[in-house]
Amino acid sequence: MTESATVKGMKLAVGFMPSGNDFTEMAEFVKGAEELGVDQVWMPEAYGTDAVSILGWLAAQTNRIKLGSAILQMPARAPAMTAMTGATLDLLSGGRALLGIGLSGPQVAEGWYGQPYTKPIQRTREYIEIMRMIWDREERLSYDGEVYKLPAEGGKGLGKPLKLMFKPSRPLPVYLASLGPKNVALTAELADGWLPAFFVPDRIDVFTDALKEGAARSGRDLSTLDIVVGATIAIGDDVPIDAVRSMSKMPVGFYIGGMGAREANFYNDLACRYGYEKEAKEIQDLFLSGKKQEAMALVPDSLVDSMGLWGDKSRILDRLDVYREAGVTTLNCQVGGSIDARLEQIRRLIELAGD
Repeated sequence: MTESATVKGMKLAVGFMPSGNDFTEMAEFVKGAEELGVDQVWMPEAYGTDAVSILGWLAAQTNRIKLGSAILQMPARAPAMTAMTGATLDLLSGGRALLGIGLSGPQVAEGWYGQPYTKPIQRTREYIEIMRMIWDREERLSYDGEVYKLPAEGGKGLGKPLKLMFKPSRPLPVYLASLGPKNVALTAELADGWLPAFFVPDRIDVFTDALKEGAARSGRDLSTLDIVVGATIAIGDDVPIDAVRSMSKMPVGFYIGGMGAREANFYNDLACRYGYEKEAKEIQDLFLSGKKQEAMALVPDSLVDSMGLWGDKSRILDRLDVYREAGVTTLNCQVGGSIDARLEQIRRLIELAGD
C-alpha cells in the first residue's frame, strides 16, 4: 500500500466541483491519486450533488485515501444526523472519514434549506459539542443550548434522550470551513482542521489574530490544526499562464460576485480584507447585473497568481515555501485536463518537491 506523499512537509489532497462530475472518471482519478500517495480527497456540496453519497462511492473503490466532506452544510442537517452520517462513513471506510462542516451563508441557508441564519457562531459551537457527545456515547443525549434543545421543547413533549445504536470507530476529526474572524477563532479553538476558501498564503496575517485568539481559549498548539488549502497546479516551463489564470478566475469571480447576497457575501468580504476592495465591488456589481463573464474577467491577476502553483521549477519551489511558512499542512491540488494529465501534474509536483 502506498504511503502518503508530502511536499515541503505538506500532505497532498485532491477535490472536485459540487456538480457536473463523471463519477466513473472521478473514481479512476481518485484511485490513481491514492497510488501516488495523495492523503485526502475532499467532496463539496452546494446545491448540486451531495458530498456523502459520492464519498461512499469512493470509499468502496479505494483503500487508504482519507475521505473528506468540504463541506456538509449545517443548515441541511441536524447535528445528530451529521454525527450519524459521519460515523457511518467512517465505519464503512475503515476509519478514513474527515468531517468538514460549515454554515454556508444566509442566501443558501434560508433560500435553499428554509433555515434561519441566526446565531452562527453559537450554532457552530453547539453543533460540534453535540456531535462529540454522540460519538462519545457516555450517556444518553441531552443538551440545553441557546440554539439546540435535546429533547426539543414544545411539540408533543414525548421526546426522550437517546444514544447512538452503534459504537463509532473513533471520534471523527472535525474540520470547519470559516473565513470571518469570529468563525476562524472558533475553528482554532474547537476544530481538528480548517478549510479556508481562496486562501492567499502571503496574507496569513489576515487570519493570524483570530487563529491565536481561538488557540489561546483552548490552550492548544496551532501546529495541531490541519490547515487544508486549495491551489491550482500547473508545472512546466511552457505553462500557458494566461489560460491558467483565466480558468482560475472563474470560480473566484463567481464566489466574490454572486455566492451570497450583496449585503452578505463572505467571499467578497475576504477579497476586501486582502486589499481588493475596489475590484470586489466592481466584480459584484457586474455579476449581480447579469454580466458574469465580465465579472470573472475582472478578477485581478495578482489575486489568482497568489493562490496558484504554476510556472517553472523555481517559482513552484518558492511558492511552496510560502505555503509552508503560512502554516499550511495539506495542499489540495486543483488540476485540470484528462485523468492522465491531472495525475501527471501531481506526480511532477511530488518529484519536484517531495520529501
